Amino acid sequence: MEELGKQPDRYTIHRLSACYPDGRIDVEQEHRLVEAHGSLIFQFPIYWFSCPPLLKTWLDEVLTHGWAYGRNGGDKLEGRKVALAVTTGVRAEDYNIDGRYHYTLAQLLAPFETTLRYYCRADYRPFFAFYGAECVPGEEYHSGAEEIEQSARDYVRFAEALS
Repeated sequence: MEELGKQPDRYTIHRLSACYPDGRIDVEQEHRLVEAHGSLIFQFPIYWFSCPPLLKTWLDEVLTHGWAYGRNGGDKLEGRKVALAVTTGVRAEDYNIDGRYHYTLAQLLAPFETTLRYYCRADYRPFFAFYGAECVPGEEYHSGAEEIEQSARDYVRFAEALS
């Protein structure tokens, strides 16, 4: 995200936790912000196999009937490129039918795809994932500096593909 922040003319970084430390979302402001941009990336750490509570609140309150979905005007995301960018604390192998959690990351993210692609009719794109983000010294799935640098480059390419 830091790399994208270096291009403020191309990307807007909107940190919900900084904007809404009390958890109260300004829905009208969020509608204006979404409408002002062509593509959206929801970036978040996997939190209990889903998104953090504040993002869930954002989805519940901002994706309203008549704005994000519904027959009368619910078209603000229709055709808009939308993707997820997630970080996980563990290795990619852990998100596998035979892995530690018995589900793939794509399966765990399916509710987001269902909401955005099928309910809000957005142009939902494949997600970006960075695995091993948890910083636990001595753990084998901890990502090193090289992996982090490569992931940053990959993430910029991912974001550029949505532009």
